[in-house]
Amino acid sequence: MRETCVPTGVELKDTGFGYTLSLIGGKYKMIIMYWLAEQKVMRHNELKRRIGTISFKTLSIMLKELEADGLIIRKEFPQVPPKVEYSLSERGLTLIPLLNMMCDWGKKNSSPELEAVQR
Repeated sequence: MRETCVPTGVELKDTGFGYTLSLIGGKYKMIIMYWLAEQKVMRHNELKRRIGTISFKTLSIMLKELEADGLIIRKEFPQVPPKVEYSLSERGLTLIPLLNMMCDWGKKNSSPELEAVQR
């Protein structure tokens, strides 16, 4: 039997599970990482167009947090107008199998209506 992720008497934030959630939690972080995994390198406006429902400010905040956590790399080019590209770091790439497992789980456990859309 496997040891529990959140032992009794231990706060969630003090566990590996809690730490992982703190890095990828929220509405957009995994979506940003998904697009960077698919496209390898993207600019801010490309990400915004792909996600669609995210505001410029929220995307900027999410990118800064992901960079601060070492999950993405921000590469700035010294030119006018400024050019900035984002990609997954080595550390960020290690989360992609987790994202793939979430996709697989969703396919296996989704409603029939969602299954029809995915085909």
